[in-house]
Amino acid sequence: MPDPRPLDERVGAAFFRDAPPQPGVYLMRDAADQVLYVGKAKNLRQRLQCYRVANPDRMPRRHLRMVREVARIEFQFCANESAALERESELLRSLRPRFNRAGVWPGKTKVFLWRALDQHLELAVAETSQPGWQSHGPLGHSAHPLHQTISRLVWLAMNPLRAFAELPSGWIKGKLAPQLIVHCGNSAGEMAHALAAFFCAPTDPLVPRLEAEFVRRTHPFERAMIDRNLEVLKEFSARLRAKFAAN
Repeated sequence: MPDPRPLDERVGAAFFRDAPPQPGVYLMRDAADQVLYVGKAKNLRQRLQCYRVANPDRMPRRHLRMVREVARIEFQFCANESAALERESELLRSLRPRFNRAGVWPGKTKVFLWRALDQHLELAVAETSQPGWQSHGPLGHSAHPLHQTISRLVWLAMNPLRAFAELPSGWIKGKLAPQLIVHCGNSAGEMAHALAAFFCAPTDPLVPRLEAEFVRRTHPFERAMIDRNLEVLKEFSARLRAKFAAN
């Protein structure tokens, strides 16, 4: 006997074929229009395929119960996966859907910290500001990805002869200590000043400063990895600049 497909029966197989292959969040609602579950996806069409076959050996019991109650699925499109993650977080805290577990209750806030010390730049993530450090926050889920991205890019900028694959152990996979040190030589103070302006000024000096350091890196793999990290930083910068413009 084939596995049941309760969502195909309720919303139709064509719904899944026509789902847009773009970033966004999806809200699963019951017959009373109550939100049962909120999720995010880089590709909505691909993500929703996971819910079509209600195989009890492959689908968690909680999701098996959920798909039997879903009457319709609603989309909210986002510019990219990062924006979808942020929107998902907002919806989870405001709606607290019955079948979501992670993210329903707000977690502890985080603060991004930095300071120049001799010829070193120290970068950290903590729950509160610390004496002697400059800080930006409070931040939510974006604190650690921001810390990872800035740390990688600053290290690469200060080590122009070292390859992306030579980043400190674990950094490529995002396994960075909450507090770390990057040797910057005489540029430590300048980099700390650029970080302060990045978070607090209407214009962003940090991204152009880093991009100038990477002009000579032309290897395809190097460029792809660096551009991916720069894109994360640019997205965060765009949100900051939008807030400055609104105020």
